[in-house]
Amino acid sequence: MPEQQSGEETVVELEAPLTDADVEALQAGQRVRIRGVIYGARDSAHRRMIEALDAGEALPTDLSGQIVYYVGPSPAPPGRPIGSAGPTTSGRMDAYTPRLIEQGLKAMIGKGSRSAPVREAMLRHKAVYLAVVGGAAALISRAVVSAEVVAYEDLGPEALRRLTVEGLPAVVINDVHGGDLYEQGRKEYAGRRVGA
Repeated sequence: MPEQQSGEETVVELEAPLTDADVEALQAGQRVRIRGVIYGARDSAHRRMIEALDAGEALPTDLSGQIVYYVGPSPAPPGRPIGSAGPTTSGRMDAYTPRLIEQGLKAMIGKGSRSAPVREAMLRHKAVYLAVVGGAAALISRAVVSAEVVAYEDLGPEALRRLTVEGLPAVVINDVHGGDLYEQGRKEYAGRRVGA
């Protein structure tokens, strides 16, 4: 997991799929760039994956070491593999996420904070949560080199997709050590307000 300097800040280069060592090395607040195969899915696809597990069926793809990006992309324009690909609010997946982390999921990408059960599952099974900037969907889509539907095609934008990415930028929000960037930010802000 090499690091590169970006201005004064270090950017960690992550290659999917991830290992325990990869996620253990990450700290809340770090910037990362992701390359390799990740999966795109929103709440409808998550619901179907949990229904499959409940029925004793295999998931449509092995999630061991994988990264899931909470995205429902727009149709691909000519010459591009995908349209705008901004993050979905992660809380929509919170009811399903602990089960998928138990299946070996190592990282999730979205926007917004996660529930206590999701954070506990991340600590227990060594997984991390990353965020990308909402509102930058067209820019984010430039990191997607290829995209193909692997399951639930009838869900349209919410289908499960295999995405090959190159240089997808994200920030570590929750790490495997209990770090939470949003919580840290709130504490820093409160400290400044008190000292003002």
